[in-house]
Amino acid sequence: MFTSVLIANRGEIACRIIRTAARLGLRTIAVHSQVDAGALHVAQADEAWAIPAGDPAAGYLDGEAIMRIARDAKADCIHPGYGFLAENAEFAERCAAAGIVFVGPPPDAIRAMGLKDAAKALMEKAGVPVVPGYHGRQQSPKKLKGYAADIGYPLLIKAVAGGGGKGMRKVTHERDFDAALDGCRREAKNAFGDDRVLIEKFVRQPRHVEMQIFADNSGHCVHLFERDCSLQRRHQKVIEEAPAPGMTKAVRAAMGAAAVAAAKAVGYQGAGTVEFIVDGAKGLREDGFWFMEMNTRLQVEHPVSEMITGIDLVEWQLRVAAGEPLPWAQDDLTPTGHALEARLYAEDPDNGFLPSTGTVHRLTVPGAGVRVDTGVAEGDEVSPHYDPMIAKLIVHDADRDAALRKMDAALGEVVVLGVRTNAGFLRRLVRQREFAAGKFDTSLIEANLDSLTAPGDGVAARALAAIVWIEHLARADGMRRGAMSGEPSSPWDLRTGWALGGNRTDRLHLLANGQPFTAELAWGGEATRVVVSAEGVGGQATVGAVEYSHNAVAATIDGVRVSAPVAFAADAVFLLAHGVHYAVTALDLLAREDEITASGGAVRAPMPGRIVQLFASRGERVKRGGRLAILEAMKMEHTLNASSDGHVVEVHVSAGDQVEEGLVVMTIAPDGDGQG
Repeated sequence: MFTSVLIANRGEIACRIIRTAARLGLRTIAVHSQVDAGALHVAQADEAWAIPAGDPAAGYLDGEAIMRIARDAKADCIHPGYGFLAENAEFAERCAAAGIVFVGPPPDAIRAMGLKDAAKALMEKAGVPVVPGYHGRQQSPKKLKGYAADIGYPLLIKAVAGGGGKGMRKVTHERDFDAALDGCRREAKNAFGDDRVLIEKFVRQPRHVEMQIFADNSGHCVHLFERDCSLQRRHQKVIEEAPAPGMTKAVRAAMGAAAVAAAKAVGYQGAGTVEFIVDGAKGLREDGFWFMEMNTRLQVEHPVSEMITGIDLVEWQLRVAAGEPLPWAQDDLTPTGHALEARLYAEDPDNGFLPSTGTVHRLTVPGAGVRVDTGVAEGDEVSPHYDPMIAKLIVHDADRDAALRKMDAALGEVVVLGVRTNAGFLRRLVRQREFAAGKFDTSLIEANLDSLTAPGDGVAARALAAIVWIEHLARADGMRRGAMSGEPSSPWDLRTGWALGGNRTDRLHLLANGQPFTAELAWGGEATRVVVSAEGVGGQATVGAVEYSHNAVAATIDGVRVSAPVAFAADAVFLLAHGVHYAVTALDLLAREDEITASGGAVRAPMPGRIVQLFASRGERVKRGGRLAILEAMKMEHTLNASSDGHVVEVHVSAGDQVEEGLVVMTIAPDGDGQG
């Protein structure tokens, strides 16, 4: 066994590797970009080295710099985790040349499976079933469109070097092919440095089922059963589970044999995952699955396989890399119980799942009985440079129903304040009828998006937010005057609306998650009437019996007692009200005049990122829903669309510009606003 390991990664997977390596007695060596100097994986490692790179995202991809650190730190081996350098054959070769073990498969195996077109051709030769499509070298748009017509719609355009849902587009109609191809290629080039694509027939009612495989250096290979990863949004996995619902012994044996054959065809070593697309229309069948791709690394969802087998896959990776044989044969392995993993992301499901950046002012995760893999601690920043995952919640129980109940309870315990998350969305998904019954495919989220992203009670939540804002002002004012006079408490600090001339009425102009609203508070003896006005939200609520603890507010709203976690920052208040995260700040009315002029509306960047392409220029007419610009953030593309018919008054950015969240990209004058 090794004595030291360098982890060439960050976030939760770096922390996960450190945990096992430390248990095995290895010296753990972390690397970090400048923005990650205070990250959790840096604090947990025995030692940490800075990557000398200016671009935070590029640092973890700088194989040369990481190799220099590995040599200087005298690391025995390098564990790449997933993403970044994990499937980089050149980096694996560089490790071998330096006499440092790469904890992963041989470079030739990475290359063989790294390009989807070549991998599919190889699998066909090995007798593994492959999805029909075009996997050739012709890459001209005209040729590809012709192959698409031959294959038939709907279909998928996929980056040859892709993964993680990046560089992938579903195309339903021929008229959408050109735009989808352009977007797929741009995203693939940005994420993988390779814009080549392949085309696959889209399987209707598809399920995504994958097999965890493991091989040692002597050619011994086993599978560790399947995972179902069909709950996806934009081809990115949301909830994974093992075993797959409806799996039979016969189908598992056939799929497992195909996965092992795929691994042996490339001389595989270490942990890998063979992914299959499954026709779910008639249930799982021995002749109803096809090879999609092989990931030559540890998967994000590997914990569910660990839970049903009792095997630490990272330990197996380290032992196999050190030359040890696999400890068990296939017949020694048996799945036990059922496991689920939910990915907790800093994103806003009610706003198109846009990533949410900022400081995590409060982070509460489930305790006993729930495994939490995370790389984020309270007080950390969620930056636009990396994947916005906060944590993975993993549960295990005797059967699927029990595991679902445990996951439901676990998600109910999650509190994140400071950034918006998908926790409420995940909980609604776990409770969704078809998913709970095991009758679902990859289209479930898209088909039920409205109910899964239903917002909370806007009036009641904003009324509570206004009450909490008063508390925020009182605390800030009390601290200021207390510091000046030495008297931290006085009648002026009461939160009851007390004034010399009797109870008062306050009118607040606030922003909730960037959206303006007004709240008029009429203070009474034991209750406060709050009239709320916002775009699409209006009404009143009666708020009474308000009580504050260290990290929560409790109040009676329209006769119903509610409790909301709350965090106070210098210039903002964060609370979870009616299942929705609210970031509340003061609205500057003078600055607001600059946002929306009399002749038009502002189209804003929904998050920090880079303007990839502009589709409209000054004076040009646009149609509602038409593309205005493409913003690239966190290695994904987001399209900014026109909200109404009109014309472009001004374009405030250029292609290639870096923009901050909220920056005005274009100003649009809707029809009827002065266009002659």
